[in-house]
Amino acid sequence: MNMRVLHIELKRSVAPWAGAAVLATALAFLYLISGSWWTGTNAWTAQWTSMALWTRSVLFYLWPLAVGLGALQGLRDHRSKMSELLTSTSRPARHRAATLAGTMAIALTAAFALLVLVGAVQVVANTGYTHLRWLPISLVGALSLVAGAVLGMGAARALPSVLVPPALAMGAFVFTVLMQMSLGRTETTTETGLPSTEPNRVSLLSPAVQDVRDALVTLSASVHVGQTIWLLAMTATGFALMVAATPRARLIALTPVLAGAVIALLVLPSDPRRIYVVDEAAAELVCDGPVCVTKTQQARLAGLAGPGKEALRLLHDTLGGQAPVSVRENATVRPEGSTPRWSRETLLFDFDDDLIAAERGDGLTRALIAKGMVPGCSPVGWSSFGTDEFAQTVAAAWVLGDLESLPATLPAGLRREVDAETRPVWKELKALPRAEQLSRIVAMHAAALSCKGDAFDALKGGASR
Repeated sequence: MNMRVLHIELKRSVAPWAGAAVLATALAFLYLISGSWWTGTNAWTAQWTSMALWTRSVLFYLWPLAVGLGALQGLRDHRSKMSELLTSTSRPARHRAATLAGTMAIALTAAFALLVLVGAVQVVANTGYTHLRWLPISLVGALSLVAGAVLGMGAARALPSVLVPPALAMGAFVFTVLMQMSLGRTETTTETGLPSTEPNRVSLLSPAVQDVRDALVTLSASVHVGQTIWLLAMTATGFALMVAATPRARLIALTPVLAGAVIALLVLPSDPRRIYVVDEAAAELVCDGPVCVTKTQQARLAGLAGPGKEALRLLHDTLGGQAPVSVRENATVRPEGSTPRWSRETLLFDFDDDLIAAERGDGLTRALIAKGMVPGCSPVGWSSFGTDEFAQTVAAAWVLGDLESLPATLPAGLRREVDAETRPVWKELKALPRAEQLSRIVAMHAAALSCKGDAFDALKGGASR
């Protein structure tokens, strides 16, 4: 396809409008709707992998849009009543089909590339950690738009009706939604006995991905391979339908997509733990003495090192041999709903933790002490506010000598609640002999690390187990 033909096709086809629609709606979704893609370390402009995954997540409606617009493009010859005229020309049907599909592919690929570029410019400004392992995620995303559009064209050629584009778009949208909500998820029970769901390999037939839970998580290589096979097969079927002239040829054209689905399901991982995996290179630790962060957050190490070392010193003065000896960003990604696992030797923290995120300097030292004493036992992925936070407040106060709500950015209402719950316990604790104070603190620390029992109850003199 030379430039003159491309120029003519761009003027005659809906391809430029399709590209504009994909880019505009994606940017509107990401910028105008408030969501988790704007907050924390896994924001869509914070890290390269997060950016690639978030731009893939909006394919739950961009892909149906591409399918519908492709079908609209596929009806062009039928609407202009030129089908019989074109079949009488000497130019092979596959040449015309390639020109039409190629124009749409170029427009959609350019639109998705611009979307990625918008995110990439901001990622460059927000992180010093650069890598190319995000690229396959985005390449598969662009391929999915092309495959959807070509399939839509082929379906509209095979069934030339004005009802086909909206029906295909709606069907594709229902498919992507079901893959994220029910058909693509398997019900499980967490360690805590709570019901949960996790993605299965059927969900990977959808080009959209789940929400990004952690900046260290990426898609495995087998996912990229399986999805590429499925999307190439979809493209082959769409192209074959575009050139098929008989009912028998149209039936044969379905062979690639059916075979591709079977092969893809054999390649895609059946174990959910092999779908989303930890990026080992990104999770590699960068340290300043006993204080370590992952490579993705290495720019924050300088601000963390001082408060981290001071927190370790104060904890050692308090707990002696039971105190942690290092501070480390938590690079372990556990299943959602599972019980956290803590180490006595290592103070683990997360930059997205409300206790850590907004603190600097002395406030960060207090927050790290609180995490070292009471790491928190809420199930992974769940948010709560209660006895763990009360125990953290009293424990940090006992180490530093003054009672202060944690974190300092708490709303006034919650600060009053924390003060009402912790001040009586704090006064009671301080009135005890030093040995009894230490006994309760040790009992609280043991309960907090094991997540067996109530740490705040142990501070009040109750059973720690």
